[in-house]
Amino acid sequence: MNLISKNIIKSLLKKYKIRASKRLGQNFLIDKRTLKKFIKTVNPQPDDIILEIGPGIGTITEELAQRAKRVIAVEKDPKMCEIFEETLKNFQNVQIIQKDILKYPISSIQYPISNYKVAGNLPFYITAPVIRKFLEDKNPPKEIILMVQKEVAQRICSSAPKMNILAVSVQFYAKPEIILYVSKKSFFPCPKVDSAIIRISQIRTNLPLIDTNIFFRIVKAGFSQPRKQLVNNLSKGLALSFPNGLKLKKSSTFQRKVEDKEKIKSWLLKNNISPNQRAESLFISDWIKLTKTCELISC
Repeated sequence: MNLISKNIIKSLLKKYKIRASKRLGQNFLIDKRTLKKFIKTVNPQPDDIILEIGPGIGTITEELAQRAKRVIAVEKDPKMCEIFEETLKNFQNVQIIQKDILKYPISSIQYPISNYKVAGNLPFYITAPVIRKFLEDKNPPKEIILMVQKEVAQRICSSAPKMNILAVSVQFYAKPEIILYVSKKSFFPCPKVDSAIIRISQIRTNLPLIDTNIFFRIVKAGFSQPRKQLVNNLSKGLALSFPNGLKLKKSSTFQRKVEDKEKIKSWLLKNNISPNQRAESLFISDWIKLTKTCELISC
């Protein structure tokens, strides 16, 4: 069955009385070149276990299953699972799990899963939480290959002086790269925006010896108002994040704000960071240094 054929897709949807859901980001791949490039990027090997997110009718799954040892596909839509079970019925190495990937613990998968890869075509609204879920897991994959909105891919892969909180959140753990830009015409129904294939590799298993909760609180405070100077964002944000953190003597509200700002300014300068810089200009290593030295402001 030619699963990248628009006519086949239409007939399957009609047979199972399904309409592609915009809310779930159900846009099916109909471009052979893009499919080949995606599979080449995943590079499935005979011993590979691949966890696929949102397999839909099984277009990508079919290609993966022909090359990998096992494909575990997690699909939220129960009706789509019915189609999937028909299109992939001839593959013994494919398992379909009808669950929301964001609510489904990786440890719940029955089949032993280690040294695995993650693949999928993701809608915008779950891209960031899905990536964070796998990067922060105790059993992270060796690689993540995804089809995501072009703008999101560019944000994930941005670098200083044009960093953003999403880029920091991903690059703290791994190395992301854009493999290919994909036209919106490569999908049916046609979405409003183009996509990109990204690969996230070199996933760290030995992170810096810092408190990651404090790291991300500092980052979040730094990016709270991206166009403002770091000293202003951090003096406001850290006071909110650590209400009992900055130990200041009793004084007027204005005086406390001045003292907060001076402490933050001193902390930044000791880490060779200008208080007037913006968060987007900092490297991952800068945020790590700030976290390691945050006792200077009694975090």
